[in-house]
Order: sequence, then C-alpha cells, then structure tokens
Amino acid sequence: MAAVEQRLAELGLEVPSVAAPVAAYVPAIRSGSYVYTSGQLPFVDGELTVTGKVGAGVSADEAQQAARQCALNAIAALGSVVDLDDVVRIVKVVAFVASDSGFTGQPQVANGASELIGAAFGEAGQHARSAVGVAVLPLDAPVEVEIVAEVR
Repeated sequence: MAAVEQRLAELGLEVPSVAAPVAAYVPAIRSGSYVYTSGQLPFVDGELTVTGKVGAGVSADEAQQAARQCALNAIAALGSVVDLDDVVRIVKVVAFVASDSGFTGQPQVANGASELIGAAFGEAGQHARSAVGVAVLPLDAPVEVEIVAEVR
C-alpha cells in the first residue's frame, strides 16, 4: 500500500474511485512535472453529499466536511495519472465555496481540504491556497476543490 493510502487508512479513509466528469473534461492531466486536477465536487458513490449555499442552508461545518470529500476526490484524480507516492509536493489548492452574500468563512471551509491533504501527504502536503466565495457551483454543490501537484 502506498504511503499516502496508508496515512488515509489510519484516518479511516480510502482513496475512492475517480468521480466521473459532469461535463467535457478529464479528472486530471499531467504536464511535465505537474499534475492539475479538475475541480472536484463532494461526490460519494456518484451522489453529492450536500447541496446549497454555505450560510443559507449549508452550515460551515457541513461545507468543511464537503471540502474534505472534494480533497479526497482530488487525490483520487491525482492518483489516476501518477502513483501517489510520486508526489513531491502539493503546490496549490483552490477551494470555491458557494456562499450566501453574508458568509465570509471561506478560509475555514477550505481548511477541510487543506487539513486532509496535509494528513495524507505529510510535509509534501503543505501548499499555497486560495479560498474563493462564488455565487453558485455545478449541480448546486457547496464546495469545489482543485489541486496542483509537483511529481517525479
């Protein structure tokens, strides 16, 4: 078992199957020594775990858990292109949060993704990040996460 998969197993998690794209794109693509994932939604077994806007129907805690699932799906997408143990560093994480107009906790929501990535990749999981509030996301998902990884 790969080290990343072992760390996830210690958290009671496993790398899921790669989520099927909801439009015309691939889940991840390698260019040189970098892998870019497409934005990942909080799918579990083909279903969104939660829908709606954060701050209006979706709590910050629910959104943080959704971001965690998005990150797990991004790890699966990354693993569809390279061996997860070939990741040198997670360079960047971008979290989009479908936010009610008064919600300003996007960084805390994005922590769900960042903390999971840190736990999975250890020191190589320390990354730059953006947490962006948006009006709406595909399929009414509350969160979408993409990652950029440097690989061997």
